[in-house]
This record gives sequence, structure tokens and C-alpha cells, in this order.
Amino acid sequence: MDTTDKKETFRDIIQSGKPVLVDFFAEWCGPCKTMAPVLKQVQEKMKDELRILKMDVDKNPAVAQAFGIQGVPTFILFKNGEIVWRQSGAMPQAQLESFLRQNM
Repeated sequence: MDTTDKKETFRDIIQSGKPVLVDFFAEWCGPCKTMAPVLKQVQEKMKDELRILKMDVDKNPAVAQAFGIQGVPTFILFKNGEIVWRQSGAMPQAQLESFLRQNM
């Protein structure tokens, strides 16, 4: 899973040709912690098809505000810079993969 590289902006990442799942999370969030291994497994299975980016809402409040993040975890799937799917709350790996495949 990626954290933003200083040379690569958030906008650059979400506008790339490869779909990008952004995990808006917080260090203090229990459900966010339970999603960490799920996201790792999804990344391993879909690594050539999907990029996963973790975005700490406490360290990046402007980005969280720009996308109207009200609760964490919130997942937003971007395709060519457009939001194609959005979901808040923890979910099982199979459900997350299913939503991603339906929307990629």
C-alpha cells in the first residue's frame, strides 16, 4: 500500500489510468485498524489492477474535507480522477473485492 510520495501529488495519483482505492483512516480508529490486513490482502490479490492509497484524515484534513469525509474508514475508488464508488465503514474482504471489481 502506498503513502503519497513527495514527487507525486494526490491529484496525480487519482488521475492516473490505474484505478485507485483511497482509504481515508485515522490512527485512533478501531475499525480502520481491522481493515489494514483486509486492504493488504486485497492489494496482494489485485496489485496489477489497483493501487491502494492510505490517507490519514488527521494529517491531511484539507483532503478529507474536500471529499466530505464524515467518518472513518471511508473508501473512495477513483478511476481517471473520477469517483466511481464510495463506502464508509469496515467490511469483509470478499465484499470489498466484489465492490471494487463491479466498479473498476
